[in-house]
Amino acid sequence: MYTARPDGPRRRAPVSGASPTRPGRPEIAVGLLAMTGAVALLMVFGLLGLPDAGPVVYGLVVAAWSGVAGLVGFAAAAAVRIRSLGAFGIRRTTWRWMLIGAAGGVVALVAKGALILAITALTGFDSNPQGLYYEAAGGGPVALVLTVLFLSVLTPVGEEFLFRGVVTNALLRHGPLVGVLGGSAVFALFHGINIILPAAFVVGVVAAEVMRRSGSVWPAVAVHVVNNLALPLLVLLTGAAGPG
Repeated sequence: MYTARPDGPRRRAPVSGASPTRPGRPEIAVGLLAMTGAVALLMVFGLLGLPDAGPVVYGLVVAAWSGVAGLVGFAAAAAVRIRSLGAFGIRRTTWRWMLIGAAGGVVALVAKGALILAITALTGFDSNPQGLYYEAAGGGPVALVLTVLFLSVLTPVGEEFLFRGVVTNALLRHGPLVGVLGGSAVFALFHGINIILPAAFVVGVVAAEVMRRSGSVWPAVAVHVVNNLALPLLVLLTGAAGPG
């Protein structure tokens, strides 16, 4: 459909109901609500006696559920309005950007480690809610492999699709500062009010910035992979059964 202008050539009129170029508030709301519902379902399983299956099995389920909940949230958000996956930053990127993402992951890993040590030294608070992951990774070769797959593949993909592909992308409508810091704050809050929150914020900022600059969510996934791979590698190399 074209509209005529008396002072120039005809221009194509906007199509009513056309998909926006990036997600917005509806996608944020639906995606986060869906993820919250998936997390609540895990809590129901816990009340039904899942922890009685043993710390290794329970740790593996929790490790897998992080990625599953993220993918549930992303799928719900993507279903709000029809558009291409590219609107969420799910598009091809270069090996250079993937290497930059991996390097950013190392920087974030060192920075969050220093931050946690500083908080622990100042406050004495060192309770780590991710101790279950150490239990899972220390449950033998099969459990270790599954922990790597769940924490370092499934979780980065699920959480980055939701928190960077949906939340950060939507907030970038309001500028880089709001997009990067706001999306990272939401990401951190979904890790709970604990010692992991500031560490998650640091990882979120690095992941959001490489996503913003590259235009693709995959370098952000690389940041997340490097960070999450540190835990099972620590267990493998040291035999540690807990964060201490």
